[in-house]
Amino acid sequence: MGIRTEERVTVIQGVLGLGVMLAAFITSAGIPVKPSSIEALRTVQLLSGLICGAISFAIFTQGWIMFTEKLSRQRLYSAVLFFLLGALDVLYTAGIGQIRLFGLETGPGLTAALLMIANAVCPIGMLFIFSVPDRQISGKHKFIVLLGTALVSAAGIVLLYTYQKYLPVSWLESHLQVPGRIAICIAVLGLHAAAITSILYRYRHERPPAAMMVNRALMFMMMGFPLLMLADPAEVGYMHAVGSVYLAISYYFVLKGVYHLTIDEPFRVQQAVEARMEYMAYHDDLTGLPNLRRLKQMLAALIDSDNKHEPVRAGVAVININRFKAINDSLGYSAGDQLLRELGDRLKGLLLSGEEVFRMGEDEFAVLFSVPDGVSGFEKRAEQMLESVNPSVRIDDTEFHISLSMGLSLYPEDGQSVDQLIQYADMAVHHAKEHDLVFIRYTETMKKRTQSKVELENDMRKALLRGEFFLEYQPQFSLKTGKMVGMEALVRWNHPKRGLISPGEFIPLAEESGLIVPLGEWVLRTACRDTRNWQIQGYEPVCVSVNLSMRQFRQYNLADKVDAILREVGLEADYLELEVTESMTFDIETALSQLQSLKRLGVHISIDDFGTGYSSLNYLKNLPIDRLKIDRSFVKEVMLDGNDAAIVSTITTMAHHLKLKVTAEGVENEEQLNFLREQNCHEGQGYLFSRPVPAAVLESQFLSRLAG
Repeated sequence: MGIRTEERVTVIQGVLGLGVMLAAFITSAGIPVKPSSIEALRTVQLLSGLICGAISFAIFTQGWIMFTEKLSRQRLYSAVLFFLLGALDVLYTAGIGQIRLFGLETGPGLTAALLMIANAVCPIGMLFIFSVPDRQISGKHKFIVLLGTALVSAAGIVLLYTYQKYLPVSWLESHLQVPGRIAICIAVLGLHAAAITSILYRYRHERPPAAMMVNRALMFMMMGFPLLMLADPAEVGYMHAVGSVYLAISYYFVLKGVYHLTIDEPFRVQQAVEARMEYMAYHDDLTGLPNLRRLKQMLAALIDSDNKHEPVRAGVAVININRFKAINDSLGYSAGDQLLRELGDRLKGLLLSGEEVFRMGEDEFAVLFSVPDGVSGFEKRAEQMLESVNPSVRIDDTEFHISLSMGLSLYPEDGQSVDQLIQYADMAVHHAKEHDLVFIRYTETMKKRTQSKVELENDMRKALLRGEFFLEYQPQFSLKTGKMVGMEALVRWNHPKRGLISPGEFIPLAEESGLIVPLGEWVLRTACRDTRNWQIQGYEPVCVSVNLSMRQFRQYNLADKVDAILREVGLEADYLELEVTESMTFDIETALSQLQSLKRLGVHISIDDFGTGYSSLNYLKNLPIDRLKIDRSFVKEVMLDGNDAAIVSTITTMAHHLKLKVTAEGVENEEQLNFLREQNCHEGQGYLFSRPVPAAVLESQFLSRLAG
């Protein structure tokens, strides 16, 4: 660790001070003082004493009164020490000026005694202050120290007044010879050296300026005290004057050091803390980019300047990472964080003058545009920035390609307030994601659609309580025998005002809002209850299939809930099939654990919409599943598209090898049926056999036929 500026200055001042002291000692010793100079030298001594007293009480004020609520042990003890030194300095100055205080007989001997006491008390106090650990103190502690200081001061004055005739004043004036004075100097200087060593050791690592200042003060005290002590106390000489000046200088350094310790350093620390807190309040911790709060602040400033007759146009673009959740789930949060930091850096690197990028939270960023003129200019610039983002990202030595969506809102065309502009840009980006668009600007219809979604969500919460949901069942048939072998339960919503609402409208909303969990439980319980009731009525038992949502599948206690429902309605697990999608098995370890828990109940497991997800054949064979359901998109074009025909053929062949059953969805005509039979597909469902029908229709048209 190198020598710092404060330390270098301390050494230089110490050397210069020592040189001046030695020069004063050598040149002043034995030189008689002219009568005309005595008053001038006495004035110097008197002024130095007054300065020392004033500084002592200034230190007391800084260390105590100015920090009543945040008083630390160091500040408190420093204040007490310099209050006592200030009192001694007042008495010392009175002795120099031959002023009678408190009935004390002042004179050279008393002055020398007070000088010794003050110069011994100061290093002892400093040694104590900088040896004990610093910490905040209570008001009770402060009161006790205050009371103790007052009592000690009062007792000292009373003792001096009462027993002044017993003080060795005359002895100090005449009998104490040079060897005795030298011994006193050595003892006091030893105390100063110990205090300096203690402070240097205490702050050996951080070495703050305040500690260096205090050491500088103790050094000048060490140099000034011998000049005063070795000079004849009965006479006024040059050594007295120089020594007094050294004491004043030392007190100045103490004042400066205490100022650094009690005011400057805490103020700078507080400034740094406040600056850090302000930075954290307006910046994202992960990316270091300004956050939503900062965006609102800057946007408000722009709008405010427009209200002051300064024409302003602004654009807010919200950027969303598509499928970010899948990246987080599959690669882990550290990879997701790395991606967010990388995208933030790339967006920042594309900024032009008058633009700023912000982290909105989760997987969203925002860009504030304030330069382009006109609607088309903003749209063109926003699209240009989006197209300029490099989609290739390397995470843990693996290269990924990301896709982004952007929504834009403009001031003053789209919104007049900060919250409106940000809200509308966010609406636009979600609209873009829902419709597989890269970029779109906000329109009024988006607001209406969002409001409609909010209303629909509120209605959905009430619908569960009001019994507005009901089930339809789509029968499943054996392609070999033509017999009904199962049925899939499908939820429907009969809205009291809007009538039947498409599942494609309310199911995604239920997923998004979390209502899919209670809705899914209701579907499962109702389907199991209907199936059990039909068994009780004597119909031939068939298996019912129920779709699980992603949120349901991720429940840690899913198997317990399914088991509780089966027990509640009295249905055997063999008559329940749970359908999951390929995307649910993306996290293979979690999926494997969950599926094994369900299989232990005895239920059947099928993978729905097979072929549209990301299943790996390497782990598909290890999953405890019973059936693959070929997605309707492949079946629809099976007679027209050779690729779809090949996919269906491959899936059925693979399923046979894995000893899995295969069900084809969306069978609508005889040609498709014949092709699926040729591929040895086990079962099928679709409009060719039956549309989804209410429970009563299923019972009268299909279950009764089985019974017959």
